[in-house]
Amino acid sequence: MKALAASRRHRFAPAVLLLLALLLTGALYAVLAPRPATAAAEDPQDVAAGETLFEANCSTCHGMEAEGTDLAPSLIGVGAASVDFQVSTGRMPMANNSPQAEAKPPVFRDEQISQLAAYVASLAPGPAIPTAEQVDPAGGDPANGMELFRTNCAMCHNAVGAGGALSEGKYAPKLFEATGTQIYEAMLTGPQSMPVFNDANISPEGKQDIIAYLYAQRETSPGGITLGSLGPVAEGLWAWIIGIGGLIGVAVWIGAKTS
Repeated sequence: MKALAASRRHRFAPAVLLLLALLLTGALYAVLAPRPATAAAEDPQDVAAGETLFEANCSTCHGMEAEGTDLAPSLIGVGAASVDFQVSTGRMPMANNSPQAEAKPPVFRDEQISQLAAYVASLAPGPAIPTAEQVDPAGGDPANGMELFRTNCAMCHNAVGAGGALSEGKYAPKLFEATGTQIYEAMLTGPQSMPVFNDANISPEGKQDIIAYLYAQRETSPGGITLGSLGPVAEGLWAWIIGIGGLIGVAVWIGAKTS
C-alpha cells in the first residue's frame, strides 16, 4: 500500500494519467465516432458515360468540372444519393429559374441516372444511394416512424406527408408518390430548403421507420374521405360548407314551401 501511495505522489504521475486519459479518449472516439463518407469504387465505364452525359446536359449551369457557377452550386462531394434524388424526381434539369425546382417526369432513363450518379460520386466522397433493404417499408416500424416524422418533418410536410407552403414561393412537397429510395435520399442530402438528417440525427433504422410510416398513410383510410389529409382546418371548412350550408338550404326550402 505504501508503494502504491508513493507512486501516486510521484512527480510524473499526473503526466502519465493525462496520457492514459488521452489514449482512452482517442480509442473511444475511434470506435464510436460516425464514419465519414467515402468515395465508392464506381464502374469506370459508368463514370465515363456519366461524364459525357454531364458535359452535354449539366455543365452549362454546374461547370465543366462540376465546380459550380453563378447559376448553380458545386456538385463536388454531394454524392450519388443527391444526383439520384434530383434527377429521378425530374427536379434536374430545371425547367425554369423558379424559387424551387419542381418535381416532374424524369428526363433521363434509369441507366443514365445511374451513370450520372457514378460520375459525380467519383469526384469526391459523399452519401451513397441506399440499398433496397434500407428503404424497404416492410422492415420498418410505422409507430416509431410516426414519432420521428412528426418531431422532425411534420412542421413542413404536414403530419401525414401531404406537403405545405413555405416562405418566398417555396413549399414542402407532398410525399404520397415518393419512393422509399427518394425519401431516404432526401433525408441524407437535404435538397433545397430541407435540412440534412444524417445518421447522427436520424439513424438508418429511424429513416426506414419513417418510410414505413409514410407508406402506411397511402393505405385506405378507415375514416372515409381524407379531404387531402390537410388537417382540422380543411375538415372544419368542409363541415361549415356542407353542414351549415345544407342546413341553411333546408331552412330556405321550408320557408319557401310554407309561403
